[in-house]
Amino acid sequence: MKSKKWLMFALITTLSWGLWGAMTGLFADETIPSTLVYSIWALTMIPPCLIALKLIGWKLDYDKRSVILGCSIGLLGSGGQMLLFQAVNVGPAYLIFPIVSLSPIITIALSFGLLGERTGKLGAFGIVLALIALPLFEYSAGPAESQSQGLLWFALALFVMAAWGLQAFFMKFSNESMSAESIFFYMTITALALIPMAYAMTDFTQEINTSGSVLLTTAGIQVLNSIGALCLVYAFRHGKAILVSPLTNAGAPLISAVLAIILMGVVPSDAKMLGIALAIIAAVILAIEPEDKDKIEKH
Repeated sequence: MKSKKWLMFALITTLSWGLWGAMTGLFADETIPSTLVYSIWALTMIPPCLIALKLIGWKLDYDKRSVILGCSIGLLGSGGQMLLFQAVNVGPAYLIFPIVSLSPIITIALSFGLLGERTGKLGAFGIVLALIALPLFEYSAGPAESQSQGLLWFALALFVMAAWGLQAFFMKFSNESMSAESIFFYMTITALALIPMAYAMTDFTQEINTSGSVLLTTAGIQVLNSIGALCLVYAFRHGKAILVSPLTNAGAPLISAVLAIILMGVVPSDAKMLGIALAIIAAVILAIEPEDKDKIEKH
């Protein structure tokens, strides 16, 4: 069904990111610093980027507006990742990730106010449930960590949340004037451009495992992230940001949590179980929410 094309891409993103999260937890190698994992992820953006460009006959949007918008989207995403690395180094992860997970609030607010996106009562209820579920997936009632440097981690977490919320909004906004494939191209270019920064942030005094098997496993996991990112751009192309953003951001950790339970024998906390239940309900509601009858799809 054409009106649900956004849902197909959003579900692929959700599945890819859910698998990515689960596989990261299952095969994570602590001897590879997160900065190098970022570099590997940036390189895995190349294959889906080339495939996407081939599908449109290599017709890249390269006017000034497209370059600025595309690079802004890429820098907000990749730059947010860089800030996240620093945040988890100086602050408690169990508090940082719930803050970051609320980025759809910014996307929804901007899309509602600036793009005039609306949804019915059912869709609004689904959005609220998804937003409630998001921080529950990362909540942990563990002891406070004394190594946090004042409120630096809090400020960095807020910046990451804002960056990713703005990125999603600009994805939707840019899709009105440029191709989704061009957007992803600029996302790939900016991700690659930040590799030197990630390299400079790497602590090479620690033991680092660069064996071929570990690097290939890491790349195989990270390509799931890249595929999900490409499909997310397509989801914003065909659907409302106020529906796409909460669905993907709640659905992905849902899949990760379920797979962790199955594959790793993890017993989730009560908070995570509540998050799983709310995310399932929200996903179903957003999936069945009807499109506006007067909506005109742009091809």
